[in-house]
Order: sequence, then C-alpha cells, then structure tokens
Amino acid sequence: MKKIIEALLLVSQGPLKVEDIQKVLDNETQENIKKYISELQNDYTKNDSAMQITEIAGGWQFSVRKEYGQYIKKLYKKETTIKLSNSAMETLAIIAYKQPITRGEIDKIRGVESGGVVRTLLEKNLVRIAGKKESIGNPALYGTTQQFLLYFGLKSTEDLPSLEDIDIENIEEVANELSEGTD
Repeated sequence: MKKIIEALLLVSQGPLKVEDIQKVLDNETQENIKKYISELQNDYTKNDSAMQITEIAGGWQFSVRKEYGQYIKKLYKKETTIKLSNSAMETLAIIAYKQPITRGEIDKIRGVESGGVVRTLLEKNLVRIAGKKESIGNPALYGTTQQFLLYFGLKSTEDLPSLEDIDIENIEEVANELSEGTD
C-alpha cells in the first residue's frame, strides 16, 4: 500500500489530497493513508534523501529539500519562480491577512490605487474573487488561492506569521518576509 501511495504522489502534478488517494485505494481509510504517508516521510528522512513528502495547499506532494533548492534554481534559472514587484507583494500580503477584502479597502491600507496590481495577481492566479460584499455597489471581495499556498510553501493561510507578530501598518516588511520564503 505504501508503494502505491508513493507512486501516486510521484506522478501527481500537484498536491494530492488524502480523499483523492482514498478514491484510488477503494478500501483504505483516511487514517491508514495518513499513516502510510507518515511512514514514507520517515523513510525519506531516514535514508537522508534529497526528496521529501510535504503537506502543502491541502494535499501531499514530493518536493526537494530546501538545501538543494539553489541547484534546482540554477538548472531552471528564472522558470521556477513568479516575479512580483514590491507593490504586488505588498498587495498580496494585505489580501492574505485581511481576506476577504475589497479593492477599496486595499487602496485605503496602501494609500494608492491598486486596480492594476490586483489584476496582475488575478492573472498569476495568486488571488481570486471570493464573493461580493453586501454594500453599495456590491464590490468584489478578494482572497488567496491554492496557487498562493503553493508559491509560498504553506499548508494553509493559518501558517502565515500571526498578525500579533507583525505590524500590519508596515506591510512592506510583511511582503519582504513572505518573499524571503520563496528563495
């Protein structure tokens, strides 16, 4: 069973949810699947492998250990990351911490118009329209996406540093902290 799960994770093109593995393994419980994944993680750690199985964006996937990331970057050069401007990182941090949030609320926090930056983040699939605010004009509410979690290597937005630990008024520092995690 462990080898089947390993094979599924290996061929998956993104995080694989336990529920998806369960559909393939008809009779296995989610608890057993999680146990097998944990055993696989231990096997890779015990063997000092360059590979690891990580929980990310609501699922599990193979990844390369951080200490080997610099070599992957050299191989693929700029293809491995999305380049974001400081204003995009600032806006993305605001959305991540204040979601769901309207563009007007983003503009107020940043002190400048953010329409173009929000469009760019939508195009890069880092944010999404999460609904409409029930107020005059029913403005769009923005939130982060699965791609956001993948980009920053997070299991969920709960893994972001807590607001108590950061000064939301100095959002540029938060944006810099987030971007450091993508190196």
